[in-house]
Amino acid sequence: MLQRFKMQREVFEQALKQPLEQTNFDTLGKLYRGKVRDNYSGPDGVRTIVVTDRISAFDCNVGVLPLKGQMLNYIAGWWFERTRHIAPNHVISSPDPNAMRVHECTPLPVEMVVRGYLTGTTSTSIWVHYERGARTFCGHRLADGMQRHQRLPEPLLTPSTKAAHGDHDVSASREEILKLTGMPASDFDSAAQMAMALFAFGQKLCAERGLILVDTKYEFGKTRDGRIVVIDEIHTPDSSRYWIAETYEERLRQGGTPDSMDKDNLRRYLGDQGFKGDGPVPHVPDDVRIMSSLKYLNAIETITGERFQPNLENAQERLRRNLGV
Repeated sequence: MLQRFKMQREVFEQALKQPLEQTNFDTLGKLYRGKVRDNYSGPDGVRTIVVTDRISAFDCNVGVLPLKGQMLNYIAGWWFERTRHIAPNHVISSPDPNAMRVHECTPLPVEMVVRGYLTGTTSTSIWVHYERGARTFCGHRLADGMQRHQRLPEPLLTPSTKAAHGDHDVSASREEILKLTGMPASDFDSAAQMAMALFAFGQKLCAERGLILVDTKYEFGKTRDGRIVVIDEIHTPDSSRYWIAETYEERLRQGGTPDSMDKDNLRRYLGDQGFKGDGPVPHVPDDVRIMSSLKYLNAIETITGERFQPNLENAQERLRRNLGV
């Protein structure tokens, strides 16, 4: 086990020397650069998504994590394939470790966030609102006397607006989302139903592998023929919170933080530096970046039951070859 850990660290140290921070492949189509993904919309109705190593926290870009793009692309593809029977998605193919080709969709103006536990660190989280005294969150009544990280009586749909790049999302109820966005209620309800079904499936599968799928977000879009499908990513350590089931109860009894395998480790580091999304981003040491990537890797290998095989070629050159640019 120690030897495996040492090998993993060495791989991430090597990858950190040439991270995939961004791409500029004009021939693929019109570029939209998101927090993590570079999206190229082609004239043929196909979008090419390049998943970079950028990492966002508190709605800010805070640098890169080694091999993060490859890991996210891999686990998103794994989940997309295994949830097609629950909800259709936009995936066509994955021609490169960092890229997917997908059907071009018009995104719905809402993120479907599903929460199973009273936790979180950002301004949109259910725990931050609860700690401030709120007992209604996104239209759901919450009991008094609940403990941080406690399991909710049932998973809750807590949708949020999709803020412009650099702004903060806002959690809101169904009625508020419909009023804010003007989206059809039927679109909201279809996406909400798929989100809850996906979360139930994800929680069950993760429980079988010793993990707790705590919460996650889903994004949906409309295809050219009007179908609502899942887009972007699904159940990745970027979009989801994962805890280790075996130690959860003891950590809760001690009033501690659950053992996690997700982005929360980096969020906690930034929070310890006094950063919550405002002001300059603190320097993140390489050791913290590598440990964060190791958390992602452990989550991915635990969920899939497979060894992740990183590709250490120069990502820019490999992408050009595999994408034909």
